[in-house]
Amino acid sequence: MKAAVFQGTKHIEFKDWEAPSVGSKEVKLRVKCCGICGTDQHIYHGYPGSAEVTAPIVLGHELSGEIVAVGDEVTTLQVGDRISVDPNIYCGNCYFCRNGKVHLCDNLQAVGVTRDGGMGEYCVVPVANCYLLPDEMSWIEGAMIEPLGCVLHGYKKLDIRKAHQVLIIGGGFIGQLFLQLVKAAGVKGIIVSEPEVFKHDRLVELGADEAVSPAAEGVMEALHHQFDIVIECVGRADSMELAVKASRKGGQVLMFGVASPDTLIQVSPFEIFTKELNIMGSFINPYTHEESIALIEKGIVQIESLISHQFSLKDMPEVMEEYSKLSVSKGVIVHER
Repeated sequence: MKAAVFQGTKHIEFKDWEAPSVGSKEVKLRVKCCGICGTDQHIYHGYPGSAEVTAPIVLGHELSGEIVAVGDEVTTLQVGDRISVDPNIYCGNCYFCRNGKVHLCDNLQAVGVTRDGGMGEYCVVPVANCYLLPDEMSWIEGAMIEPLGCVLHGYKKLDIRKAHQVLIIGGGFIGQLFLQLVKAAGVKGIIVSEPEVFKHDRLVELGADEAVSPAAEGVMEALHHQFDIVIECVGRADSMELAVKASRKGGQVLMFGVASPDTLIQVSPFEIFTKELNIMGSFINPYTHEESIALIEKGIVQIESLISHQFSLKDMPEVMEEYSKLSVSKGVIVHER
């Protein structure tokens, strides 16, 4: 089969790759769509993903596809089924798995991170990680179940009330997903901080009361101490520091953006103390696929209108190299058939 193979830091090749064989409790998918995640870019630039990456490997953990083969012990799915994949594979034996926090598994494995993923024509995944897609759901929507599931996991950590004022820092794909969930909760006021002004009208269409540019004069100061909930979706030091400053007393701060491992921030412990802030992290997506499918199926969350770029598999070496220059809000690989 053809695949975009990660060979090491800043090196991906489009090449022939051995088609995966199917284990007894696995299924083989013909990949139809694969999202390009910020984590894929982190891995490309030499940082870890949800787990350590050993090259060569086929990346891509946001994927949908059609089953073309099933293992001997698979009874719940069959050839022809349309599938979205939860990429995360838990050991079931470590402290965290045995205490109800499987996503913190000490031995976490993941499709597209520690084993070949969706940037190839075919992919083999455990049957336990497969979720049936409704017939009317597109392949792109099916691939985006995974990032929506991650957002949903973070969203559920928040105590969101209708009278709250909410700031979302970052109006890209993840911020747009959070925005739709917060809007659906009937929240009183939603502000999105987004430096790319061309996104502002779209953010308002999706439910923001206002979209502001953090570079505009006086905006940063105006955001300080105003919000019951702040959701940071960028992973930059300045935006994470803003998240703490923007929170009012008793506020909740969700640090969702993925920072580089060497990123450090300057935060006043006294401010955390006097505001009695609740600062939270959010990691991957434990068992949120079914609810995410329902959110899209019921029209609560839009997906396809958020996709800014569609690429072909053969373009991945160039795309991954130039990604930061392409003004991508969300990119997907649509496999040619």
